Amino acid sequence: MSVSLINTDIKPFKATAFHQGKFVEVSDASVKGKWSVFFFYPADFTFVCPTELGDLADHYATFRDLGVEIYGVSTDTHFTHKAWHDTSETIGKIQYPLIGDPTGTLTRNFGVMIEEAGLAERGTFVVDPQGKIQIIEINAGGIGRNAEELLRKVKAAQYVASHPGEVCPAKWQEGASTLAPSLDLVGKI
Repeated sequence: MSVSLINTDIKPFKATAFHQGKFVEVSDASVKGKWSVFFFYPADFTFVCPTELGDLADHYATFRDLGVEIYGVSTDTHFTHKAWHDTSETIGKIQYPLIGDPTGTLTRNFGVMIEEAGLAERGTFVVDPQGKIQIIEINAGGIGRNAEELLRKVKAAQYVASHPGEVCPAKWQEGASTLAPSLDLVGKI
């Protein structure tokens, strides 16, 4: 039985990422103060993973406009991320950091390590500026994720964070009506 990580603080970590042609350090302290998406995937040089990472790359400017940084994470090294970036047209367009997690520390911190394989599950975590996890999505290995749906969820999380007392109903889109939970709404939705 697992315990939900929703509304928990991200655990301390320090890792090296490949980002815009350089190796950079990323830590729990460096992600605080902004919205972040930790996008775990099984491995570089695979099949579903580049389609997902490419989809995020295609929507990266929109995430950035929302003040969100994306961190792609696998148990590969930052050197492997650079090699993949340099040899794949799809991965070459990525502008967000690709974190290497060869020790599995970050992957275990988020509870998505497949221990017998030493690989990460397809886990997506949206972290608020205080470092608290607000959204978790975990898919089976053969099921790719959708950046547009992730954008919708991030916008909903940001809306709820900035509008106390309001919640976003199913299929909520930016600009649509929200709900203000109260005793008067019970049984009327």
